[in-house]
Amino acid sequence: MSTAKEEAERKRQLKLQKELERLEQMASYEKEYSEYEFICGIDEVGRGPLAGPVVACACILPKDSRILYINDSKKLSEKKRETLYSQIMEEAVSVGIGEASWERIDEINILNATYEAMREAIGKLDPRPDLCLNDAVTIPGVTILQVPIVKGDAKSMSIAAASIVAKVTRDHMMEEYDKIYPGYGFAKNKGYGTAEHIAALKELGPVPIHRRSFIGNFVG
Repeated sequence: MSTAKEEAERKRQLKLQKELERLEQMASYEKEYSEYEFICGIDEVGRGPLAGPVVACACILPKDSRILYINDSKKLSEKKRETLYSQIMEEAVSVGIGEASWERIDEINILNATYEAMREAIGKLDPRPDLCLNDAVTIPGVTILQVPIVKGDAKSMSIAAASIVAKVTRDHMMEEYDKIYPGYGFAKNKGYGTAEHIAALKELGPVPIHRRSFIGNFVG
């Protein structure tokens, strides 16, 4: 009869084995395109908020990378994202961050601003990637071979890594903006249109980081 300690260890080993199997599944695209030396995952965060920039990340991981519990950033707690962010930044071959400001979003629309941020992120990578695994989109103006993957941040380790880095980077930005523009809850809502944020917007009016093309329904 096993002891409680032995049973706990057995459960831990089963959980680890299940996680390793999940990671192998998440590496399926990277393995499928393994003839390419440098594969980068690309994702963005911040297309929907009423305030702040849209941020994109391009991330090249080592081919044998298997970072435990890496996943779509939306499926992770803030604490887990922060931990994984540190691991990704330490392990990655290269990470590029691109952003488009709220003014740029108003000027060229959110989709084009997102593409611009993605191109900037790719342009900062060294070495230059041979293949881009993108979360759902094909980015105009990029000559590198692209593979768009629907819900790629949950299916590709490289895209998941990019989603985590982009999310943590933007969250930190919005926490800093909360100090500059208190009253809107930017540290908590990250610029998204929560009820509290909209109420503050109606009461206090917009601040410079609000996207004018997004807030017309709430302010004159």
